[in-house]
Amino acid sequence: MNVVVELCSKKHKFILNNIYPLYLHDLSEVWMHKSNRYGVFEEDDHTRTLTEQNRVFDIWWKHPGVLFPYMIKVDGIPAGLAFVATRPYIPCPPFIDYYLNEFFLLRYYRGRGIGEEAVRLLIEMMPGHWELQTNPTDRNERAIHFWRKTLRACIKGNYTEELGCHPEDGEKLIFRFIHKIEQ
Repeated sequence: MNVVVELCSKKHKFILNNIYPLYLHDLSEVWMHKSNRYGVFEEDDHTRTLTEQNRVFDIWWKHPGVLFPYMIKVDGIPAGLAFVATRPYIPCPPFIDYYLNEFFLLRYYRGRGIGEEAVRLLIEMMPGHWELQTNPTDRNERAIHFWRKTLRACIKGNYTEELGCHPEDGEKLIFRFIHKIEQ
């Protein structure tokens, strides 16, 4: 399988807009969130349609070089997304260069090494200090296992992991690592 991670142009933003609700649906199981009364995975009833929900993500295309909306493709077919942020859009200590805001693979592509390859490609494009956060609960064991396994493979296990608290999302498992271009 040919895995590619590429910046998603504004012209193709609609593809990530199609994938994103599936990501939120998966997260609902982890975070124990239900949809609002309109069937949209949002915390309140102000968002009535997926079109309204997708407008929130327009910011990812308004700040090139600061916000990076990546599409993950397998054999030319959209398979997932990765949203990477830099300052001032990251909730991290000042020494962090890149924050992996969102990472998602459609279910068909999971368990095949595609996620690991996508992470490897992503961090190779953007050397520096990274942080990603995930839910630390038992409901999220699969993702926690994925991140530990992937970081062991991609950066030879040179990462830290700690529990922290995010002001809006509560407790998080925080992974930090440095990726340098090898000479």
